[in-house]
Amino acid sequence: MTQTTTQDILQHTEAGVCTLTFNRVGKKNSITAAMYAALADALETAAQDDSVRAVVFQGDVTVFSAGNDIGDFLQQPAATQDSPVYRFLHGIARFPKPLIAAVCGPAVGIGTTMLLHCDLVYAGDNAMFSLPFVNLGLCPEAASSLLLPRLMGHQRAAEALLLGEPFMAEAALEVGLVNRVVPPTECNAIAQAQAKKLATKPLASLVETKRLMKLGQEGQVIERMAEEGASFGRMLREPAAREAFVAFMGKR
Repeated sequence: MTQTTTQDILQHTEAGVCTLTFNRVGKKNSITAAMYAALADALETAAQDDSVRAVVFQGDVTVFSAGNDIGDFLQQPAATQDSPVYRFLHGIARFPKPLIAAVCGPAVGIGTTMLLHCDLVYAGDNAMFSLPFVNLGLCPEAASSLLLPRLMGHQRAAEALLLGEPFMAEAALEVGLVNRVVPPTECNAIAQAQAKKLATKPLASLVETKRLMKLGQEGQVIERMAEEGASFGRMLREPAAREAFVAFMGKR
């Protein structure tokens, strides 16, 4: 059993399950560049470690993640494909073993789009999903412009991405974003229980089954991430985004 702490990401590996916990509750688990780097490093290590059979992402019972830390993001924008955020995005897109998420409370921006790359998602009944990119003068990321319409259908994806209005756990269950809705105090435990089931199964079978399920998709996902990233970077420098971020930082 190993347990390490890196910045605001807790990493705990036991009995074949690597758990990555957002541990910045005072900032609503908003993600900094250092946190993205820690997550990317952990995923790379877990992918290469044959003793790890599954990875679980979890937050607090009150909040999964408020998305990017805006102040940190403006100081360290994701300028290249080898920046921490893209290392993380490529890591979850290419991760060969099962990815599981336990989501309670707000899951904003990347807090929602990262779930599109998870194989199993369990949500507390207090979970609230939000994709406010348009409201910030930006565009989708994490290949969500590709994966969300495939999951939800065009109209529901358009409602989520164009209006940017939050939707709750039961709606996420209805469209297939989550597997099950449970009481928040039980969410992390249920995700762990499912991960432990996976950890008892042959690793080669888990990896091959996931590979076949995603066959032909990885290239499209990485290509879409790059396309979104180019648009995102350009739009970040335009007046609409600058005004939205000034308003956000000023709590208007």
